[in-house]
Amino acid sequence: MQLSVIILNYNVRYFLELCVLSVQQALKDVDSEIIVIDNNSPDDSCDMIRSRFPDVKLIVNTENLGFPKGNNIGVSQAQGNYICILNPDTVVAEDTFTKVLAFAKVQQDLGIVGVNLIDGAGNFLPESKRGIPTPWVAFTKITSLYKVFPKSKYFNRYYAEHLSENQTGKVEILVGAFMVMKRDLYNEVGGFDEDCFMYSDDIDLSYMVLKKGKANYYLAETTVIHYKGESTIKDEKYMKRFQEAMNFFYKKHFKVSFLFSLFMKTGIVFFSIVKMIQGKTTIKTIPKEYFLYSMNDNLSEKLSSILQNKVTFCNLKKEKMVNSSLIYIGKGAEVILDNQYISFKKCIDMIKSERHKKITFKILPKNTTFLIGSDSSNDRGKIVKIT
Repeated sequence: MQLSVIILNYNVRYFLELCVLSVQQALKDVDSEIIVIDNNSPDDSCDMIRSRFPDVKLIVNTENLGFPKGNNIGVSQAQGNYICILNPDTVVAEDTFTKVLAFAKVQQDLGIVGVNLIDGAGNFLPESKRGIPTPWVAFTKITSLYKVFPKSKYFNRYYAEHLSENQTGKVEILVGAFMVMKRDLYNEVGGFDEDCFMYSDDIDLSYMVLKKGKANYYLAETTVIHYKGESTIKDEKYMKRFQEAMNFFYKKHFKVSFLFSLFMKTGIVFFSIVKMIQGKTTIKTIPKEYFLYSMNDNLSEKLSSILQNKVTFCNLKKEKMVNSSLIYIGKGAEVILDNQYISFKKCIDMIKSERHKKITFKILPKNTTFLIGSDSSNDRGKIVKIT
């Protein structure tokens, strides 16, 4: 078997359904399996997987075991030569895995492969590629010096800015939302460290792979949506766990002075508070108008009733009509993409290409009765049921 896709879920039932649907489409030509591990979700995630995706291997934990242990359990059941650690609030393109595997197979020093990640509004997520957060790199992040001197190799290492978002190359740290690597290498480094509940686990795994003499790669040739805000609520628990995670990484890998430890603790608190504020100050705006791209004209009337607003029907004779017609859509509008007629790759490309036009997007996944999307990486996301 070529690939095992490992999806650890907690309480994001609709995002999980969208994710698995996109993964299934992307694995049609790959000898593969999908493994979903549920960390004791209070919603009906497990029932949905059993009924909608009976071929998916479902592992049900009786408690929330955290990100590292949950994924380690999934990998222990995997049979693929390669594994993909994938967040449930992601959407992959139909050619994502074929591109990643083709790239991985020709690397002699393969460690982990990550990809271009965008949020629900199409904005590039800089954590797609990062440097090792050494004391100096952490200092440039905390003081925002990386923003002041973005071209300097001494200040721009936190987000690996030696590579542009559209440039493939070696990086040090990749994000746990999407990681592809050989299963044997994952097991050789011990997988995710279960002493870390979350937030520095991907940094630690990336670093452990580097210590084995392998190279991690950022692959820009495929883009994946990571809604992000849905799987991580920015609250007091987030601040506490973020602090614990960074303390864990520094104690494990670096010898630091008392003064530096005090400095880092102060910085961690500061950034945790900023993250909390970002998560709580997202302003929800009601779209001025809606546009449905589909071939089902009856759907626009139904959506107009549910959204209590006019939904303009844009008839799709061919997918190539979409980008050209978007030119005429003004700011503040919301575009609804019917996945029954528009591929996930096309949805991703559209969202990415229109990211600076202040248009929001929702996807109607194939054979479902809900709209789903997010307007920013700080937004928890929105589900609109259309039953």
